[in-house]
Amino acid sequence: MMADIIVKDSNGTQLQDGDSVTLIKDLKVKGTSETLKRGTLVKGIRLTDNPGEIECNTKQVKGLVLKTEFLKKA
Repeated sequence: MMADIIVKDSNGTQLQDGDSVTLIKDLKVKGTSETLKRGTLVKGIRLTDNPGEIECNTKQVKGLVLKTEFLKKA
């Protein structure tokens, strides 16, 4: 089923498991006082069942879900 889902970044580039992405906007993380800054590199993303979201870990926050509209492939 995962093979049928195509996940794209803000520029329309296809994303795959393990890709690295860069944030294109400062994002406040719900439930913490952290803000992820524009330009932050996120490595080793995992695709979800939702084509508009990916899962990832950053140095500050583990188990983070990000919307693909705020990402571009690195």
